[in-house]
Amino acid sequence: MNDSLVSRLGFSDDQRVVIVSADALGRSHAANAAILDVLVDGIASSASVAMPCPWSRHALSHYRGEDVGVQITLNAENDLLRWGPLTASPSLLDGDGGFPRTLLEFWDHADTEEVRRECRAQIQRAALWGLDVSHLTSHLHALAQRPEFFDVLVEVAVDYKLPIRLQNQTGEASAGFPFRSLAADEGIITPDRIIEIAAVDDPTLNELVDSLEVGVTELIFSPALDTPELRAIEDEPSTCIAHYNVLRPHSTLDTALKTSGIECIGYEPLRSLMREGN
Repeated sequence: MNDSLVSRLGFSDDQRVVIVSADALGRSHAANAAILDVLVDGIASSASVAMPCPWSRHALSHYRGEDVGVQITLNAENDLLRWGPLTASPSLLDGDGGFPRTLLEFWDHADTEEVRRECRAQIQRAALWGLDVSHLTSHLHALAQRPEFFDVLVEVAVDYKLPIRLQNQTGEASAGFPFRSLAADEGIITPDRIIEIAAVDDPTLNELVDSLEVGVTELIFSPALDTPELRAIEDEPSTCIAHYNVLRPHSTLDTALKTSGIECIGYEPLRSLMREGN
């Protein structure tokens, strides 16, 4: 029996499938407006919401059943815009009252039990605010890069029966342990690979689509509208603006995907597989 993810999803063994993801709802009004637009009228097939961020309530007030997961957020890397835990978790705070700015600071000081409580609180608040959570991601891959925190991610994914985004083999090498196979051993479904998009010029996007492998690949973007708010808080606003344009209808990426025979799905089919035990 062939147990490749594409075959389990009902596609042929040689099918190329993509999840076009937009991160992260809640970070700003500019991000919310762009992501909600490309989810409804553009080519994004999934998104994630960062519940501790200031615009998360606004994002979910506009939720109408789209494919949206929770981006478990335990860092606040912006210098000028801070956010912190939903729970009373002193080990998750830095000196100015927000989440740590760097991964090293988080890894060095976070208490595992407080991390566990915070992860659950973020998922539960999303559900309380009406989100039918489709999957989990970890902001900056913070949870997957240390075994003690990866165990927490696995635990909540199993308990809520949710697929998760995990880095490729390069990320495993950096972490020093095989988190993809460990997740699979627990019945957790993940895309076969992820590609975090940086450059979005036309030649690069066409080459990207041509090079996509058989299986399920998640393409990850961070779109936002060009607003004074965005330019005030983001170090590289031009990237977010470019990502928004790429995910709009009739873009180079839209055309390339449609003419390539590549199927586009969200995370919900992966969630269904997990919950059906397939």
